[in-house]
Amino acid sequence: MPSPTIPRRRLRTGVPLVAVALAALLGAGAAQAAPADAVTTKTPTAADIAQRPFMGWTSWTMQSSKYPGLNPDGDYSYLTEANVLKQADALASKLKRYGYEYVNIDAGWWRDNAWVPRFDQYARQAPDPVRFPRGMQVIAEHIHGKGLKAGIYLPVGLEKEAYANGAAPIWNAPGCTTADLVYPDLRTTNGWDSAYKLNFDNPCAQKYIDSQAQLFADWGYDFLKLDGVGPGSFKSGDNYDNVADVAAWQQAIATAGRPIHLELSWSLDINHAADWKRYSNGWRIDTDVECYCNTLVSWENSVDDRFDDAPAWSRKAGPGGWNDLDSLNVGNGEMDGLTRAERQSYATLWAISKSPLYTGDDLTRLDDYGLSLLTNREVIAIDQNGGAPARPITPAGDQQVWGAKNPDGSYTVALFNLGDAPASVTAHWASFGFTGNASVRDVWNRRDLGKQKNSITAALPAHGSRLFTVRPGTALATTSYEAEASINTLTGNASVGGCAACSGGQKVGNLYVGGKLRFNDITVRKDGIYTVAVSYVSGDARSVHVLSNNGNGTYLKFPSTGDWGTVETVSVQLALKAGTNTITFDSGTAYSPDIDRIAVPQTR
Repeated sequence: MPSPTIPRRRLRTGVPLVAVALAALLGAGAAQAAPADAVTTKTPTAADIAQRPFMGWTSWTMQSSKYPGLNPDGDYSYLTEANVLKQADALASKLKRYGYEYVNIDAGWWRDNAWVPRFDQYARQAPDPVRFPRGMQVIAEHIHGKGLKAGIYLPVGLEKEAYANGAAPIWNAPGCTTADLVYPDLRTTNGWDSAYKLNFDNPCAQKYIDSQAQLFADWGYDFLKLDGVGPGSFKSGDNYDNVADVAAWQQAIATAGRPIHLELSWSLDINHAADWKRYSNGWRIDTDVECYCNTLVSWENSVDDRFDDAPAWSRKAGPGGWNDLDSLNVGNGEMDGLTRAERQSYATLWAISKSPLYTGDDLTRLDDYGLSLLTNREVIAIDQNGGAPARPITPAGDQQVWGAKNPDGSYTVALFNLGDAPASVTAHWASFGFTGNASVRDVWNRRDLGKQKNSITAALPAHGSRLFTVRPGTALATTSYEAEASINTLTGNASVGGCAACSGGQKVGNLYVGGKLRFNDITVRKDGIYTVAVSYVSGDARSVHVLSNNGNGTYLKFPSTGDWGTVETVSVQLALKAGTNTITFDSGTAYSPDIDRIAVPQTR
């Protein structure tokens, strides 16, 4: 939730060794998902929550938009009982059978149209009587009556207006008041500094969280979005470290008597990924996808940012906790603010990233194309199959190939043209560790394309995409070359260092300001273009010149591996000649990734 007066915007600132490397890259996955049309109606247990990414609807997208007619009574005025129930009814009739089940009420349910809050006598948020005249429990009961689940929202910390001069008592906590919850200096926290930081050295702070969780459980809510959480939300430092708050919420939910999915927002710090996974069921990896403009979203505002930001998080997600790319607003055509090609690419990235699929569209007026995107069972199955999120298997750029190995042994392969003009994109089977003929299924168009030899190419419009399921051919035989091998040539700052995750326990790093690594004696039998797999480590996205023999090379950007202890693999196309070759990684004037090894196919 942004400030109502300061919208939050994105700041631009022999053995097939390649198959082994790429199996680690793409992930073997978990058990297959249930059929896409299967909808469970049993009461979930804590163990059931987030076994797969959640699906549903959120109110925030329409609340935040300047699209004509959405907020006639002022900013964020869309959020009302009538509108929530209308969207819940539409979700039940149009999307429930495809797995969409959560109806999530976002920021403002306890604030009036002037953004003035209400609290009960125990400093807990209380519904605004104009927005929700019958209270929040009635809303949850209506949602449950449709066979759906109800979600609600809070900012992290004790809101300043709830402090009440430190005199408000805490429910079910004799002797505790709001003065006991926070630090004496009233230090602030969350992404907007709108709350006082809770002091968990005092047991009263946990009691306050317990009281909030119990209230939501008593009302019948199944989901809580906790917003403004740090480190993250564009804030860092001790005041904005809310790990203890998240842990307290997990503890409170466990004793509230009702399973509640805990989702964290926004732009969470990846260095605390283990904490988010330990204490919650999902975490927003980025800022809001909404554009805070006269449409719901725009391609340039932050939809396209996810292509840069998602790769670092790809190893952090799995059953129990998922990377959240934010709402999927592809169903309303003109109101979405996107071309058809952009809408499909948006949905493709969300699905292959195993992001929760929750739309912020007006479900009462989905257009035919939008409905087809939101209800494609094969795409939903990719999102829900329990496997690892996809990540780029080519360097970052205008044309990209992403992939993941599925639990059934097939591969998800996505082609993206992020450029502003049409372009062709090719996925080489060698990038996935196999060769020869492979069976290809066009997922969006739901048709088999038959056997495709060695690769598949698609001509894509600007910001366009294709999505395939590929059943592999023959395993690709490669020869592996270690970066630290004594036969190689290191220049400038380049040096060998330890790396527990790397092949052989070592890598070559310090590739910066002229540092170079040259692999010598790379041998192939025939002249040709080879798909060379590069295993590397890079805590942030970094670029490097890659060249074979005496060529000019290409300046390539390698996606972040998430930290400096994780190895990922991308594939590059290099011209090699029959006999002996060299392959060089040259940092030029910048900082480049650390290199673990390369794997070169034995045949073209």
